[in-house]
Amino acid sequence: MDLGIRGRHALICGGSKGLGKAAAMALAEEGASLTLVARTPATLAATARVIAEASGVDVATVAADVTTVEGRETVLKACPAPDILVTNPGVRQTPDDFRTLTREQWDGWMEAHFFSALELIRAVVPGMCERKFGRVANISVSFIKFPQVNFGQSHAARLALAGAIAAMVRELVAHNVVINSVLPGFFDTDALQTNLHGHAARGNTSYEAIVADRLKSTPAGRFADPKECGDLIAFLCSAQNGYMTGQNIVNDGGVYQGLF
Repeated sequence: MDLGIRGRHALICGGSKGLGKAAAMALAEEGASLTLVARTPATLAATARVIAEASGVDVATVAADVTTVEGRETVLKACPAPDILVTNPGVRQTPDDFRTLTREQWDGWMEAHFFSALELIRAVVPGMCERKFGRVANISVSFIKFPQVNFGQSHAARLALAGAIAAMVRELVAHNVVINSVLPGFFDTDALQTNLHGHAARGNTSYEAIVADRLKSTPAGRFADPKECGDLIAFLCSAQNGYMTGQNIVNDGGVYQGLF
């Protein structure tokens, strides 16, 4: 299927690795030019070369931290009018007992997973409405559907973003601007591997045992290829997807058992 986005420009946050990189590659394969954002210049440049060589599209890069005001200003100066925005702060989840979290820590999670995406969306959506085309895809996490113990700080911030989006999408869809979120489960990324090794260390058990436990709880029986998330994001950003908006789409191999 031709997704109808050839010649569109996509701004991809956290685009140098993992699910952000997969989304960038999928959009580039459909002919969208890219601006990739990440914190580490060397990794960012390497990813940009790979995508440009594979797809033939123009790939610009911005080394910045979108979880800071200064970082967002830098990104929007470099790419003020994207047709497509993928938000993905790339801040790894770490378990913390809510009893020990400080107000500053809560604020940090809100900045990373709520305000960073919200401010980027607020900045680019007016132009999308004027041009009568806009697609925003937020990379969240499947666990916001069934919150996990000691991850309240992450869930709270991501749920705040979901609520804010739900309140704004009905004003935008008539302008052919839609916003949806992907809620991935266990995808085989560097972040997942870091988390698995961290769980093993904290639990004084083996990496292999942690992997076996995760796979046992996943009906699909495997960790997903990041491309499976990237392709979903590409469809959400396609010309064909002008009617579905404000949705939180679980992509977790059957782990979540709810109907809604």
